[in-house]
Amino acid sequence: MEKFTLRPHTSTCFLPLPITRTSHHLLRFQFYPSPSTPTLRLRPRPRVAVASSSSSSSSKSKVLNGVRVDNVAGRQQEQQAPPVSASEDVSKIVGIWPPWKNIPQRYKLIGTTSLAFVICNMDKVNLSIAIIPMSHQFGWNSSMAGLVQSSFFWGYALSQLPGGWLAKTFGGRKVLEVGVLVWSVATAFVPLVAGYMPGLLLSRILVGIGEGVSPSAATDLIARSIPLEERSRAVAFVFGGLSVGSVMGLLLAPPLIQSLGWESVFYLFGFLGVAWFLGFQVLDGGEAQLNAGSLSFTGVQGTMTQSWKSSLKELNSSLKDVPWKSFFRSPAVWAMIYAHFCGSWGHYTCLSWLPTYFSEELNLNLTEAAWVSILPPLASVFATNIAAQLADNLIARGVETTTVRKICQSIAFLSPAICMTLSSLDLGLPPWEIVSILTGGLALSSFALSGLYCTHQDMSPEYASILLGITNTVGAIPGIVGVALTGYLLDSTHSWSISLFVPSIFFYLTGTFIWLAFASSKPQSFSEEN
Repeated sequence: MEKFTLRPHTSTCFLPLPITRTSHHLLRFQFYPSPSTPTLRLRPRPRVAVASSSSSSSSKSKVLNGVRVDNVAGRQQEQQAPPVSASEDVSKIVGIWPPWKNIPQRYKLIGTTSLAFVICNMDKVNLSIAIIPMSHQFGWNSSMAGLVQSSFFWGYALSQLPGGWLAKTFGGRKVLEVGVLVWSVATAFVPLVAGYMPGLLLSRILVGIGEGVSPSAATDLIARSIPLEERSRAVAFVFGGLSVGSVMGLLLAPPLIQSLGWESVFYLFGFLGVAWFLGFQVLDGGEAQLNAGSLSFTGVQGTMTQSWKSSLKELNSSLKDVPWKSFFRSPAVWAMIYAHFCGSWGHYTCLSWLPTYFSEELNLNLTEAAWVSILPPLASVFATNIAAQLADNLIARGVETTTVRKICQSIAFLSPAICMTLSSLDLGLPPWEIVSILTGGLALSSFALSGLYCTHQDMSPEYASILLGITNTVGAIPGIVGVALTGYLLDSTHSWSISLFVPSIFFYLTGTFIWLAFASSKPQSFSEEN
């Protein structure tokens, strides 16, 4: 007779039965108290597969030392799973909804950030189109129009360093949310205050503040979430949203202005930003909101107060820990600062004044000028992808990162410089050839996304957002000075070459020299140097 050994401390039965490969029996165990032992009930799994060498044991029940073993082999039908109901099918479908549920978190963050940048530039370029009918309605000359357009960059410059600090302390995701909401609400208020110059300037300053924190927030996300070999593509995808936003803004603004008036572009584009903010809350904040709902109001209020105090302490500590002296002792940081200034001068002046240039210098109407203005940012979308693939492939093949960044940034500077030189000379070129030349040069300037804009993360992922805040603060100065200066020079000289192209060419050439001489992508431990 087979014996069972029961170890109460593990509730495990050891069966000293010889195991064979040919006879497999499914046994069910039930434990009964023995007359000589106290009551003991153990509940193992309902079904346990055990092999037995005795065929006779498959046809009868046995009671051994208070344990009865019932052979239930042949009752496979009892083990079959019940049919799946329709409600279970629906639950399975709902379990994989929304479709992006299983997408890696870093890809979802990059995708939503890129979409925010699309809306960002839609709100930035809408004024460059609307400024033409607004100038006619309010009687603005070129100098006044330049002042209105440059007011955006006042807020943009002021928010760069604070944006870098906030992104490092609270995370780029939270900073981006607040930035989108601020610039979208301020955009929607532009038509309400357009007739009152201080109010109009203030609204555009708020748009600049909201958009000014976005580059640092995006840089923080990329530096913390994306590995080096994917970084160029991530930067290209996120900041490439700016080019897509420029295209969509320039594409949608003219028909909206002609059909509904210039006010409509501000209302509609502002609404899109608010919708993004609300959608982002539902997408990423649903679980947190649900959990918060189960807490009492007092507990929530106390938690929020404590969290706010803790955040202020962290912010104060982070400001003290930033190695400012180490930053400004590095020639590579100064190279980034000057390169950012030079690239921004050409980009911002062209972004603000090209539609007017096409309208007045090339004698195109509002719709034609807007359509032609689409070509540079549209071509930039393709050039950005080419640059990103080229940079990542070179790095993957072992080319030094600094060399790759220098190549990409040199292309970004020299290409528009050459094309602007050809456009500014009186060569008797027809309008479509001038448009093609400028389109090619400005499209290739997007190589900077794989050059300058990746260098912050290469040098220091920890301080990437603050480094970008520093360089972007200086890079916003051309938006303040350059855009307004272009309008002033245009009123003074009546020459588009002198007012728009010559200053940009100068900065592109000097920026190339400084970048090649001092730029570096080698990781630097700024904290240790401090």
